[in-house]
Amino acid sequence: MADTTPRATSNRSTTPGSSTFKDHIASQWADRARPLPEPREQAAFAAERRARLSELHPGRTIVVPAGQAKVRSNDCDYPFRPHSTFAHLTGWGTDTVVGSVLVMTPNGAGHDATLYFRATAGRDSEEFYANPEIGEFWVGPRPSLDEVAADLGMATADLGAFAAVADGLDASVLVVRDADAELTRVLDERLGTAVGGSAGTEDVPATDDVLSRDLSELRLVKDAYEVNELRKAVDATRSGFDDVIADFDAVLAHPRGERIVEGTFNRRARADGNTVGYDTIAASGHHACILHWTRNDGAVQPGDLILIDAGVEVDSFYTADITRTLPVSGTFTDVQRMVYEAVLEAADAAFAIVEPGITFREVHATAMEVIARKTAEWGFLPGTAEESLQPDNQFHRRYMVHGTSHHLGLDVHDCAKARREMYIDGVVQAGMVFTIEPGLYFQQDDLTVPEEFRGIGVRIEDDVLVTADGAENLSVGIPRTPSEVEGWIARTGR
Repeated sequence: MADTTPRATSNRSTTPGSSTFKDHIASQWADRARPLPEPREQAAFAAERRARLSELHPGRTIVVPAGQAKVRSNDCDYPFRPHSTFAHLTGWGTDTVVGSVLVMTPNGAGHDATLYFRATAGRDSEEFYANPEIGEFWVGPRPSLDEVAADLGMATADLGAFAAVADGLDASVLVVRDADAELTRVLDERLGTAVGGSAGTEDVPATDDVLSRDLSELRLVKDAYEVNELRKAVDATRSGFDDVIADFDAVLAHPRGERIVEGTFNRRARADGNTVGYDTIAASGHHACILHWTRNDGAVQPGDLILIDAGVEVDSFYTADITRTLPVSGTFTDVQRMVYEAVLEAADAAFAIVEPGITFREVHATAMEVIARKTAEWGFLPGTAEESLQPDNQFHRRYMVHGTSHHLGLDVHDCAKARREMYIDGVVQAGMVFTIEPGLYFQQDDLTVPEEFRGIGVRIEDDVLVTADGAENLSVGIPRTPSEVEGWIARTGR
């Protein structure tokens, strides 16, 4: 569907083009043994997810693109990561072929699923050596149709055949529009209307927005495979934090020590996973009061607290999301410990209420009760904690403006297009995974707090699995209490 010619390369290409060279480079290659793989573990889980989606949209063709590589600059791309919905419905991970498209076609009893992708090219093809975007000489071999069919347990077809499929679509087709803007534009042009845009009729009640909503809501409850992948991500993240603490000498010695923290953690993410699940926050001193501090260009000084918000994304794209706030010198000061213990109390109170049947917003409300009470006790509020908790007041939120929890999975902020009544106002169910991450942030120029509090920022974030009768803290093995943290640094650091 999209243009496949190499971009920004023809004016510097020196690849020989003579027939003699073409004949030579196509010859004398050893045969490859390519036995068909067994279905990967996630294939059965992905099939079940597709079946659930099929029940929601009977009789509708559903198109889910993996997406294209995104340009970083000129002819250099960012590392390719397929759309999370594509990964969820196919089970393909870091080995996904760029530009692939999943098509679910109604068959009367449900849907047939076919995966269209650009299969491996023969050594007699010019693409093999001359195409820097997809040629094997440049980016490595691609799998065959049969290999992927066996691997993912679904029908496959060459991407070139998708054009005929597109020609046969009508305006009732549903598309994940934000996955591949160019493919969606082409479909819109062919149909003469926005695909999935015929909402409001008896025959075509759903739109692409409804599809995106449903796909988010399908991910609210994780299956056994997803939970296990999240456990792997948390374990790798623990190792990343260990690495950072072990590197504290180098961190302190460098004028941009926050970058050393970032680099050390990211090295672990690449070694034990795919990459980081989001930009690492390495916020030392007053930078910890900037909620999304990802510039990470500051020094790390003795006596600082450093807030590290980081998570490893494993090869299936599931990510952890953990925050720990560490005393760089190894021990908390009295004021630092007081703030830390208040945040820990809020986190523990929120965790204690998690069980099936509560509403998601209760987790945040419980943490806020502690934050309001502690800041009132310290004299920072213009009234009592009870007064502050009134909806029109919320004085304590000056020190914690963010929410306490978000769903976690393939995206660090997972299920983002779910309906409010399914998310913030939704009922908590077994199998959900979300964060609990209260914090206190006293800006360096905040005159409502005593000087000794200014510039202190603390957040504690854990990843929580809802069980049949309560909850499991997946990241409880990463030290959390002040004494545990100090012991961790003493054992792991200098």
